[in-house]
Amino acid sequence: MFTTVLMIEQPLVPADVELVTTLHGDEPVSFVVLMQPRGDQDRLLRSIDDVALGELDKAVHEHDRPEGEDALLPAERALNHSLKALRDHGSEAVGEVVESHPIELLKSVVEQTHADEVIVLTAPHLVEEFFHRDWTSRARHKVGVPVLKLFAHNAED
Repeated sequence: MFTTVLMIEQPLVPADVELVTTLHGDEPVSFVVLMQPRGDQDRLLRSIDDVALGELDKAVHEHDRPEGEDALLPAERALNHSLKALRDHGSEAVGEVVESHPIELLKSVVEQTHADEVIVLTAPHLVEEFFHRDWTSRARHKVGVPVLKLFAHNAED
């Protein structure tokens, strides 16, 4: 069984599930999903990314989305939805909501589960990626297994 730690920030849509469950052909995959809720410290960066990607409406409404403590319940729902989608596709899946220090938790989970790889499945984060402060760049220096960056599909895609 191939073990993948999957870091996400939004619920998986069918295209995401198809992508991550077929990366290794017919080999069975077990997922440990880490769901990162939205943080208010990231609002400015998210707005800049929205503008850079031409999604001005999203940038204008960043302040309307739950953050911090208010984002925990939506994150839990997104995690449960994603776990069910992976299981329905025939994979084993467990997970948790990240409450603090996502990279440290990632490192710990990789060590505890003897994971074979990490997949970071997020929307583009242009500013963080440019300065190598995104999850993928930071994880590559910490976890000791291959780290793959994939872009998540939007629910509208």
